[in-house]
Amino acid sequence: MSLTEAVVQGTLYEDGTLQLNEKPNLPSGRVQVILRRLPETLADDPFWQRMQAIWAIPRSGTEDGGEQSLEEARLEREAWEAGQRELERLQGIEHS
Repeated sequence: MSLTEAVVQGTLYEDGTLQLNEKPNLPSGRVQVILRRLPETLADDPFWQRMQAIWAIPRSGTEDGGEQSLEEARLEREAWEAGQRELERLQGIEHS
């Protein structure tokens, strides 16, 4: 099944040019463009202020598909298990 429609937002400039916010997930070829004006958002709207703050947070710079996070979780789990084994050893708990 191929995609035949994509909805993306953008900005229409006075000279008629259109800048899309993202690349549409469609194959190249002829398209039909329907423009619909979106409601204006106020600069002092608390929601958009929070979104701007979130977007301003720098990324870690690692685009590894989550591998770094998985490795960190693995190391944390191993450290916890080692601590748990030591506690059990000190308590005299033996495993078969």
